[in-house]
Amino acid sequence: MSTAFTFNNHASDGAARCGEISTPHGKIATPAFMPVGTAATVKAMLPQTVRETGAEIILGNTYHLMLRPGAEEVAALGGLHAFMNWKGPILTDSGGYQVMSLAKLRKMSEEGVTFQSHIDGSTHELTPERSIEIQCLLGADIQMVFDECTPYPCEKEEARSSMELSMRWAGRSKAAFAEHGKSGQALFGIVQGGVHPDLREASAKALLELGFDGYAIGGLAVGEGQDLMLQTLNVTAPFLPEDRPRYLMGVGTPEDLILSVARGADMFDCVMPTRSGRHGQAFTWDGKVNLRNARYADDPRPLDETSGCPAARDYSRAYLHHLVKAREILGAMLVSWANVHFYQDLMARMRNAIREGCFESFAQETVARLNAGAGKET
Repeated sequence: MSTAFTFNNHASDGAARCGEISTPHGKIATPAFMPVGTAATVKAMLPQTVRETGAEIILGNTYHLMLRPGAEEVAALGGLHAFMNWKGPILTDSGGYQVMSLAKLRKMSEEGVTFQSHIDGSTHELTPERSIEIQCLLGADIQMVFDECTPYPCEKEEARSSMELSMRWAGRSKAAFAEHGKSGQALFGIVQGGVHPDLREASAKALLELGFDGYAIGGLAVGEGQDLMLQTLNVTAPFLPEDRPRYLMGVGTPEDLILSVARGADMFDCVMPTRSGRHGQAFTWDGKVNLRNARYADDPRPLDETSGCPAARDYSRAYLHHLVKAREILGAMLVSWANVHFYQDLMARMRNAIREGCFESFAQETVARLNAGAGKET
């Protein structure tokens, strides 16, 4: 495939944008939510079912796939798309966050990170060059530069040092991508700098000098809270070019998505819909439903009788409660399916509101509705 990577913004309403990304494996309507398929699977869901929710792109992870089954093994089997039977676009995270959060006995240097696998204790080295090589072996349509995810909280000078290291690694990642990347594939830079506006500005400007196909905002949703996350997004987004997609990494709740789209973010990923689904928590337009709660044991209502998702429409809360309490695999499958569909429905409604020029009222009404249901079980 040789389709060029492009981004076109078709409509704006305030800072909110509605556009389209083109990749070798298909188009992505934005704002877009990417279900997380860390280890070549969106947990408890079939690829066909993921697609039927409206998802057009999923996320895979360099760290997990390099450890198991191995990037070279996936490449020999036709690449990640063929390996997991997903025909749409794939974005791969660089692995930097997982090295910091999961690996044992890690040692970071200017060169990269040496670490022990959380699976078997084996020793590995991940550098900007190796991260990009792995992502190219996997065949991802959108790849991320290797960076250090700045922890929160941390002192400003620690955040500065971390950001500057990530910018040097971004340059090395771009050089490696020029060597290994294929036509139509894209590389995104990642803005770091903690919660410090001047560091975020410096990071964004450094990345723009290097030049990337898109720009991610990293290092958020790591414990700083929604208010500080949104403040940081407010000061960062204006420094990013209008003609490139903006990806807010690791976010988040339905309210987070709405408020971040209002501030100019175009792409999101988060494990929340599937992780919540595996633990019996469903997302609905009237708030979250904890299906483990005994009150649903004899509730004949579906999660949402108006939903286009069979999991939300065709099964009673009593049945879902039973599956969750009995720890049946089908319970995780159905609730995850309903949640991913809810997230995709939310993104579709946001795109429509932007096109119709009523995003602000949509956002206010939807956030109010979700919050009204947050304090009570629906």
